[in-house]
Amino acid sequence: MITRKHGSAHSTCTVSSLLAGLLMSSMAVSGCAASPPKELRDARDAYRGAANGAAAQSNPAQLHTAQQSLKLAEKTFEEEGASHRTRDRAYVAMRKAQLAEAQARVTRANDQLRAMMKQSGAAQVAELEQAKGALHTAEQDRNDAELKAAAAALELSRLATVKQDERGMVITLSGSVLFASNKAELLPAAQRRLGEVADALNQGDRGSQIVVEGHTDSKGSDSYNLELSARRAEAVRSYLVSRGIDESRIRAEGLGLTRPVADNKSAEGRANNRRVEIVVQPTAGNAAPDRTGT
Repeated sequence: MITRKHGSAHSTCTVSSLLAGLLMSSMAVSGCAASPPKELRDARDAYRGAANGAAAQSNPAQLHTAQQSLKLAEKTFEEEGASHRTRDRAYVAMRKAQLAEAQARVTRANDQLRAMMKQSGAAQVAELEQAKGALHTAEQDRNDAELKAAAAALELSRLATVKQDERGMVITLSGSVLFASNKAELLPAAQRRLGEVADALNQGDRGSQIVVEGHTDSKGSDSYNLELSARRAEAVRSYLVSRGIDESRIRAEGLGLTRPVADNKSAEGRANNRRVEIVVQPTAGNAAPDRTGT
């Protein structure tokens, strides 16, 4: 009788353990099934490209910084899934990897030039000077442009939510940070923030076109929201122009409630919809490199 009871208890315990193990395995498979957001996939590709490129030898410190940022984005994804914070951190990691690679290419080009000059005699000085000029106007200029664009994007990601989509680089600022309720006059804190945004934009591609889009939530009439969003977009445009952005390359557009990014039924959703987006459309040849793969 005792043996049977122990055997029964052992059997019950074994079955329970098996069921618990199956449940944990099921949970693990379910967790692994979550798809990483595009920003995180882009960051992985950008880091992989930098780690296999010039940055691994010429810029290991910056590459390590990019790696740490990617690890943080991966950890955030594990804890929060495809949250806004995951996407923001992944975007920063991608830009740091691109910056590491661009800096490494600049260093490598300069090293090659110095090596050429060291090995050449006095009779080849003129030829080398021509080669130096050609290098600067071609590869060097391209590297400098990428370097400036990556640095500017990193600075912007510190100031606001930044992402890449088919329109270009999109800088999103909360309407509550910029304006008082139902007003279109910039708050003092907003002017400081926009001043930093303007400085970062001036460091990037000066040939890019910029569209300032005003957006609202669904409260109020369509006509009122359209008019308010247009006035807010123009206020941001005017301030950016006052901080050195060429007025010929920037325009304002009010879109009212026509492009919500969240559900207007909740307070949080309405807050996300009340926003200003600064869309930077790069000139041909200065677009962010496509590292998404196929």
